[in-house]
Amino acid sequence: MLQTTVFSPSPGALQLNHNHNRRIFSWGRGSVGVNSSTSNTWRQSLFVSAKPVLEDGVLSVNGKEVLTKVPENVVVTPLTNSSAFVGATSETATSRHVFKLGVIRDVRLLSLFRFKLWWMIPRVGNMGSDIPVETQMLLLQAKEGPDFDALKEATPYILFLPVPEGEFRSSLQGNSSNELEFCVESGDPAIVTSQSPKAVFVNCGNHPFDLLKESMKILEKHFGTFSLRESKQMPGMLDWFGWCTWDAFYQGVNPQGIREGLKSLSQGGTPAKFLIIDDGWQDTSNEFQIEGEPFVEGSQFGGRLNSIQENNKFRRTTNKEAESETPSGLKEFVSEIKGNFGLKYVYVWHALLGYWGGLLPNAFGTKKYNPKLRYPVQSPGNLANMRDLAMDCMEKYGVGAIDPAKVYQFYDDLHAYLVSQDVDGVKVDVQNILETISTGLGGRVSLTRQFQQALEKSIATHFQDNSIICCMGQSTDSIYHSKKSAITRASDDYYPENPTTQTLHVAAVAFNSIFLGEVVVPDWDMFYSRHDAAEFHAAARAVGGCGVYVSDKPGQHDFEILKRLVLPDGSILRARYPGRPSRDCLFVDPVMDGKRYGI
Repeated sequence: MLQTTVFSPSPGALQLNHNHNRRIFSWGRGSVGVNSSTSNTWRQSLFVSAKPVLEDGVLSVNGKEVLTKVPENVVVTPLTNSSAFVGATSETATSRHVFKLGVIRDVRLLSLFRFKLWWMIPRVGNMGSDIPVETQMLLLQAKEGPDFDALKEATPYILFLPVPEGEFRSSLQGNSSNELEFCVESGDPAIVTSQSPKAVFVNCGNHPFDLLKESMKILEKHFGTFSLRESKQMPGMLDWFGWCTWDAFYQGVNPQGIREGLKSLSQGGTPAKFLIIDDGWQDTSNEFQIEGEPFVEGSQFGGRLNSIQENNKFRRTTNKEAESETPSGLKEFVSEIKGNFGLKYVYVWHALLGYWGGLLPNAFGTKKYNPKLRYPVQSPGNLANMRDLAMDCMEKYGVGAIDPAKVYQFYDDLHAYLVSQDVDGVKVDVQNILETISTGLGGRVSLTRQFQQALEKSIATHFQDNSIICCMGQSTDSIYHSKKSAITRASDDYYPENPTTQTLHVAAVAFNSIFLGEVVVPDWDMFYSRHDAAEFHAAARAVGGCGVYVSDKPGQHDFEILKRLVLPDGSILRARYPGRPSRDCLFVDPVMDGKRYGI
């Protein structure tokens, strides 16, 4: 069941003490004495009803341990009077370290972790061993006894956010000994370090959502590499009902099919006012798909871009029999459907590297961007989680990676061309691929920063409405470099043919929005309006604070559902803030527990 809840804020603060050879995390009521000669200790107050007790190097809240046995190489650096960075040092310089922070037991915890290279999902638990590899946000709450009520008790929430530090990116994980660990890695064997003193940001407060908001404000000010959602320009398409071609046609998208889909939605009383022409419009070639031979699953990810222009389906034709169904070019087609169906925004899809397999080296239309064939290499953390068909195939087929020195030229040329074709914006996919091809290119953080800056500069130059939807970019490499981009997909794809993923899809977006929603408007992806789970998905979009768009096949719509989301003029009533789990659902499994789940 879906519900909405209104929350009220509560203040909170964190103190961290350094006591000679011990590193101890401590949250407490009142003030703590300060030794002016010890830079890692300070005075502050935390107004909570549950008083933590510090004894023999153990932090306890209501008699329950939170973090113990902190190793000697862990360092604490205060940031504000309510937060600090935590890190560690090593005697060895390498491109990847795994450091231990201490033991976690008997807590309520929520991890947001990457279960695939591209996507996060939530996991809840009670101890360090429940924390998955590639955790990018960890929220804890100490508990007391079987009757503990998180809404009534004042036990503080403790937040861990692994952050980029220099050229290194960090993530959290637990081990079988219930120890919390953090991993730092550069993605390039040539970029090494022996210390990472500021790899994890730590904060504490009484209210989980206020804690996230205040923490992200602190990090925004500290890093200056990303901006918060409320400061970004919102693309106009967010407030209008849309249609995406992907699940309607997949790569077989064509002009006539688009016309039919727009017509059927309009005739049913829910006209689409923005359109995403997804994968299938570009000029590509694929040496791994041979005409006349059986299709090999995954071979589509070996396709490469020949040029920045549209493919033959959308180009000028000399076939008189086809002229009634084929435009004379992309511009003419876009102008036609805008005029005939009242579209306000037409977006097109492209990958961060142009296409799934990047650019075709030495092709006439792409060689000026100096693409080189690179074979992706995933980090051990990603390999420890779920394998992904797209990534497996790109490892096999390679990607034609754009020369970083030419990346702005590529985006500038591509987006200038699209604007000349009356296109209003882009959906940019496959963004996390950069972390797998960063060897010899400055490492994953540097490469992501370079591409992100070039992409956002080009968007600002050509699309005045900040018209970009980011996708497959749920790594902190990307999140903490999101300076202008205002919309990011917040879950794995919508899979209409898989009944087991429907609940997980909605739950994943809501949980991920706790973190992502401070930086972007989380995009909930498309859905079918005629589907067993259609009403479930529609209700989630209604409270999600997101854009609302479907991917129905032409003529296959449920207008009873759509008319509850879409006004007659094609506008939508969008929630002001991203939809997140209600507070009582933060530490429960929404997929397996069989209970009500509130957003």
